[in-house]
Amino acid sequence: MELTTTKFRVKDLTYIAVFTALLAVCAWIAIPTPVQIDFTLQTMGVFLAVGVLGGKRGTLSILAYLLLGLVGAPVFAGFSGGAGALLTPSGGYLVGFLFSGLLMWGMEKTLGKKNWILSLSMVLGLIVCYAFGTAWFMVVYPMGGESVGLWTALSWCVIPYLPFDAMKIALALLVSVRLRPHVK
Repeated sequence: MELTTTKFRVKDLTYIAVFTALLAVCAWIAIPTPVQIDFTLQTMGVFLAVGVLGGKRGTLSILAYLLLGLVGAPVFAGFSGGAGALLTPSGGYLVGFLFSGLLMWGMEKTLGKKNWILSLSMVLGLIVCYAFGTAWFMVVYPMGGESVGLWTALSWCVIPYLPFDAMKIALALLVSVRLRPHVK
């Protein structure tokens, strides 16, 4: 039985580090909203990481971003960091980023690297992120001592963001298709 090992070249680690930094910058660009979850470019950073670098390196950059934030580096939205960031109403979206990357990686591995597959994986990845984030929001955000209902959570955390997220997917897809051939 032969064991296979994965070797990362310096170039791979550099790409992962650059997209980890890009995710942080995307988190810092925020537009405040009346509810507790601001418009940020984080999901676009997630889609760019996986779209440009591929599933493995892109997902590793998302993981590195989350680990940096968990140890206290101020890489999350609002220049926040630390494990406490996961306990905020938007903490589920951070976890959702990793599962979005894993889904996109799985689709790439099983279906290939065609543009329509990348586009579909971005849409499904967004749905996964929304699912984690909305479920977590319903648990964490108390309303009169009770959890928020599903419709309220969707109307606060998903519906207002759909047009903005559709634009982020379109832009991430365009940039990914252009840059992917140059990042080997």
